[in-house]
This record gives sequence, C-alpha cells and structure tokens, in this order.
Amino acid sequence: MSDSDRQSALAALVAALPELDWIKAAPKVKRLSRDFHWFSPVLKPQLEEKFAELAVRPRDETELAAVVAACAKARVPLNLRGGGTGNYGQLIPLDGGVMVDMTRLNAVAAMGSGTVRAQAGIRLGDLEAYTRPHGWELRCMPSTWKLATLGGLFGGGFGGVGSINYGPLAAPGNVLSVKMMTMEETPRIIHLQAPDALLLHHAYGSNGIVLEIELALAPCHDWIERLDTFTDFAAAMAFADALARSPGLVKRQIAVFAAPVLDYFSDLADANVSGMHGVISVVGSESDALLPTMLTQHAGHNALRYAEGENSGHSLIEYCWNHTTLQALKIDKTLTYLQTAYAADDYHQQALAMETQLSDEVMSHIEFLRDMNGTLTCSGLPLVRYSTEERLNAIMDIYRSQGIKINNPHVIHIEDGKQGMVRADVVAMKRACDPHNLLNPGKLRGWEVRETLPDVHIPGVNE
Repeated sequence: MSDSDRQSALAALVAALPELDWIKAAPKVKRLSRDFHWFSPVLKPQLEEKFAELAVRPRDETELAAVVAACAKARVPLNLRGGGTGNYGQLIPLDGGVMVDMTRLNAVAAMGSGTVRAQAGIRLGDLEAYTRPHGWELRCMPSTWKLATLGGLFGGGFGGVGSINYGPLAAPGNVLSVKMMTMEETPRIIHLQAPDALLLHHAYGSNGIVLEIELALAPCHDWIERLDTFTDFAAAMAFADALARSPGLVKRQIAVFAAPVLDYFSDLADANVSGMHGVISVVGSESDALLPTMLTQHAGHNALRYAEGENSGHSLIEYCWNHTTLQALKIDKTLTYLQTAYAADDYHQQALAMETQLSDEVMSHIEFLRDMNGTLTCSGLPLVRYSTEERLNAIMDIYRSQGIKINNPHVIHIEDGKQGMVRADVVAMKRACDPHNLLNPGKLRGWEVRETLPDVHIPGVNE
C-alpha cells in the first residue's frame, strides 16, 4: 500500500468511526509507540524511527471489534499496547498503522476460589489489589507491576516475582484460559483453554488479540522485604541458595546482585550498600524471624527490612528483575543487559564461574525461580558495560560455552529471542486468526516460511 493510500485508509477509519477515542496528534501517537527497547543499544537504532500513524483507546470490546473489522477490511496494520513496559520492542510497529491502547479494557470479569478472570488492559497492581481482599494474590508478576498490564505480561513477558514458587507464567497451571478476538473483517471471539491458550503467550500480539485471561492464584501472605549485604559474592549466592532451597521458609522473591550493582540504586545510598554484594528477598512474615541466623551463618548483614506499609519509597521489588537495568541506566546510560538461563543441575557453579571470568565487564544479577518442570534454578539479567555489538555477541558466546542458555534481548523477531525456534503451532494460530498478517507484522519470522510448515490442528480455531 502506498503512503497516500495508507493515509486515505487511516482517514477513512476515523471518518467511519467518529465516536471512538482517536489519538491523531503525532507526538502523542509516537509516545504510545514506545516501550523500553532503548535498554538495548542494538535495538535502539533499529526501532528509533518506527511509529504508528494513528492510535485509539477503545472503551469496550464492541469498539475494539469495530476498529479491528475496519483495519482488516482496509488492510491496515494494527498493534496492541498495554503499559508499554516491554524491553525489546514488542509493541513497536515496524510497518506503521494503528496502535490500540488496551488500558480501558480493565475490568475483572470473574473471581473464583483461587482463580480470577480479567480483561487484558488491567494493570497487574490493580488486579492484585482486587484479589487480595478475597485472600488471593498473583502467582507471578514483573517488577513493573504498577504499570504493566495483564495482557502485556501474557503477550510479551515471562514471569517475575513469585516465580520462585510457581515458575514462569507459561508453567502448566498458571494460565487457565484465554478469550481472544481474531483480526478479520468479521472478527470472531474464541475461548481457548490451556494448553492451547498458551499459543498466544509471548507472541507479541502477533497471532491473536487477547481480550481476557483466566489465572490461577496463590494464597495471600504478609510479606517482608529485605536487602541483605555481603562482602563476598560467593557468600551472597550461598545465602540466596540456602533460602531458596529451604522448603519450610515462605518466600516470593530472591535476587542476587554482584558489586557494584547496588551502587546504581541511588535511592538506597543511605543504607550504606556501596561496594557490597546484595540479596533482595521477599519472605513471609512467619519466616522472617528465622533469617537472621541464616544470615549470620553466611557472614551477611541486614541493610533494609520493610513490612508492608513501612517503606515510604520504592518497593524493593522495583530493584529486581529488569527494574535493575532501569535503575542502573538512570546512572550510566552506556550499560545494557543480557538474559541468561542457568542449568538446573549446575546453576550455582555456573554463576560463580561467570562472576570470576567476566566481573570486570559484566555485573552479575541472578534471579531464583523454578523452571517449567518445577526444578529450582536461576535466570540472569546481568548488566553489561557495552562497547560494541561484536563484543556483546562474544560475551553471549562465553555464556553459551559454559552451558548457559541465552535468551537474546537484542533481537526483534520472536524466534530469535526466548522462543528460540519457528513453531508451527504458533504460526498456525496466526494463519487462522490473522490471515492478512496485520497484527504486529514483521515480528514473527515463521510467517515468512508458513507454507513450508506442517499443518497444526487447533480445536475451535482452524477447523
């Protein structure tokens, strides 16, 4: 489609649906076309000039369906936006078109005993504020939970706080079902139960429009946030490992930071953490009294400890997961990061080896979690002193040579990062639900080879 034809099509959309909340001013549209892709010095120049041409905030599913139908008929690309907290350009449109801000679709649809179903645009903090009075909380959430939406976590995220107990979001039992809309001239509403619902997970909104997600929940606890410091990285790792492995200690979050990562947490400077290695943990109030003895055994010192409501600043969770990278970039914009997955049977030694080998150039940041099989392991979000793309790739190869998997955060395509391969079932979902390749086009490499892939039957979708 030529530029003039595209502009005519966009103008026709607005004219045909004048009652919708359209955003046409270029600065506002550009702002809605941004996420935190600038964490990557590789992605930043690739995506710097990629923007939608028009944005809209639907107030309900009826308005959303009207936009979808009109865009499908006119063959105008459409991208979905939640809180905009993604780190590798998940929402950024490569081919312009319409940006749909989903944050008004933010209702809780149903609350059960240990389950909740909510619209994709609800912020995760608001969702947990709803479930906690009922005695339940989210099983996992990112450090960006105050801004991130449920649909954003599902479409572009992984896991986070709580994954020490329940694994990543994709682990069996966490996501129960999804309600979705197809990108067709007459949009269909489809209800998918797990595991088929997970064909839409971490697909960047490229193969279906998620409307609602049903989650399993965890029982509520009163949580204590702690920052404990150590003069030795190995001691910090040993303390975190002991806490993670203690089955009777209730916890929600465990992260290890090699020096000088804590130095970048300027809001915590009064806690005298400069030059120290650290462990941030979130533990149940019933377990907190047992930690001082464990801390002494590992030559550690408690620097900060907050019960709910005692901290007037950021939650310590907001220094974990990829908030660590954000905090560091506030101080030093030359830094970047990696995403590493350690081997479940060797994570402790792998983490120590990488700290020894690369500490002058890479600052270790380790997150404890359970993998898809429930096995305790670690994921890394290390800070990297960036020099060149070639050196960044060489560092990744060093990790790989030690048996540590890299989920590359410096790539645009879904398959080149966490997914790791072209999946015929994910592509089959797109073929059935987005036959004209209008949803976030260009991000799913498998679309280009769709004719070579085996047919995959998805009940209720492509039958």
